[in-house]
Amino acid sequence: MWTRLNEDLNCILQRDPAARTRFEVLTCYPGLHALFFHRIAHRCWNAGFHWIGRFISQVSRWLTGIEIHPGARIGRRVFIDHGAGVVIGETADIGDDCTIYQGVTLGGTSLYRGQKRHPTLESGVVVGAGAKVLGGFTVGQGAKIGSNAVVTKPVPAGAIAIGIPARLIEASSSDSSSGAEFSAYGLSPTADDPLSIALHRLINEAADHRALVEAILLALKEKGIEVQRPNACNKEDFDPGRLNQLVD
Repeated sequence: MWTRLNEDLNCILQRDPAARTRFEVLTCYPGLHALFFHRIAHRCWNAGFHWIGRFISQVSRWLTGIEIHPGARIGRRVFIDHGAGVVIGETADIGDDCTIYQGVTLGGTSLYRGQKRHPTLESGVVVGAGAKVLGGFTVGQGAKIGSNAVVTKPVPAGAIAIGIPARLIEASSSDSSSGAEFSAYGLSPTADDPLSIALHRLINEAADHRALVEAILLALKEKGIEVQRPNACNKEDFDPGRLNQLVD
C-alpha cells in the first residue's frame, strides 16, 4: 500500500508542473485520494463484499467528485488530474502510467451483465479533458485521446484520436519513440485533424490541376486554338490560399 502511494506521489510530481511538494500532493490532490479509496473498495469487491465496496466508492465520490466503480481494475502510477466529473465503469481496465483528466468518462454501451462493457486502456495512455471512451474495446499502449473526443472504436498503440466521432491520427516516429515527452490533455505538437489534412490535400490538388489546365489553354492559344471557357469558371476566382486558411 505504501509503495503504491509513494509511486503515485512521484508520478504526480513528474507530470504536473503545478505540484510543488509531496505534502501538497498528499493533502490537496483529489485524484490521489480517489485512487486510495478505490484500492480499498476494489479489495472489498473482489472479496465478495459488494455493498461495502460500493459504499466506499460512493463516499469517495462525495469527497473527491470522482466516481470509480469498485470493480474497475486500475494499474500502477495512474494519475487522475483535477478529476472533477471523472466516471470509470465497472469493467474498465486501466494500465500502468495512464493519465486521465477532468470530465472523462470510461463508459459502457451494453446493458448485458457479465460482459466486457467498458474500455481497456493499455499502459501510458493519456485521456484529455472531457473525452468519452465508450465500449468494451482497447486503447493501445501510448495512445492519446484528445480533449472532448468521443471514442467508440479501438485505438491502435501510439495513435491519437480526436474529434466527434473520434478520427485517428497515426503518431509520427518521433512521437512514438520511447524518449517522447509527456503529452498533456492528449495533445501532440505534430498532430493535425485528419479531415483537415485531407481537405488541404484536395485544395492543393485542385490548385495544381487548375494551373495545369491554364498551361494547356495557353499552349493551345499560342497554336491558334481558342477554347471558350464555361461561364461557371468566371463567377468566382479560385484562391487556394484563402481556402486553406478556412480549413485551418
